[in-house]
Amino acid sequence: MNLPPIIGHRGTAGLAPENTLAGIQRAHQEGASFVEFDVKLTADAVPILMHDDSLGRTTNGRGKVALKSFDEIQELDAGAWFAPEFAGERVPSLRATLELCIELGVGVNVELKPCPGREEETARLALRTLAETWPAHLDLQPPLISSFDRKALASAGAAAPDLPRGCLFTRVPGSWRATFAALACSTLNVSNRWIRQKHVEAASADDIPVLVYTVNDPDRAVDLWDMGVTAIFTDRVDLMVDALKSR
Repeated sequence: MNLPPIIGHRGTAGLAPENTLAGIQRAHQEGASFVEFDVKLTADAVPILMHDDSLGRTTNGRGKVALKSFDEIQELDAGAWFAPEFAGERVPSLRATLELCIELGVGVNVELKPCPGREEETARLALRTLAETWPAHLDLQPPLISSFDRKALASAGAAAPDLPRGCLFTRVPGSWRATFAALACSTLNVSNRWIRQKHVEAASADDIPVLVYTVNDPDRAVDLWDMGVTAIFTDRVDLMVDALKSR
């Protein structure tokens, strides 16, 4: 994969409400050519952008995402919690999000965040939406599918074997290569806190891109790029774009 060095995290979560169309638009405005967002299913099996299993942190709603229909979730405000100017922002469907990214010319990392017990279903329906929405001939990087959930990643591989997959770790275990190979992954996605030079060197020896989350300190970003990291996920696309220019 030919990934850019900067990937907007949940859109650009430090500048706009996470996992919203406004966040993706802002990431694009700040110079991101690639964004990451989280996907899970509503009660009626509609893939939407949402990180948490519950609604309370990023909307004015309450309860479990898996118990609410798409129409119910669409009635919620997903922006006012972040800042008054985002009041009225809605939780977007995956389909609407992909359509916006295609319109903007922005590549995507779809992180599967299945609610408990819905791992295979989340992967299957998210990948179906991608197949229906994202043209194979599109002049953009193919979508990168990632997850901490191994069952979801395996299901994604079965549903769309040609799409690249990112294996997410907090700490890189000694057995990471076995997991990586078993899931036929393409990128190694690691926490900023636990990434080490030895991990980058080991992955680079096999031409495996290393993606690090979540980096909001420009100096740290430069250190990581100098270490040989392929890309960073960031809440502050604006700061990272400036850091890259001054590197």
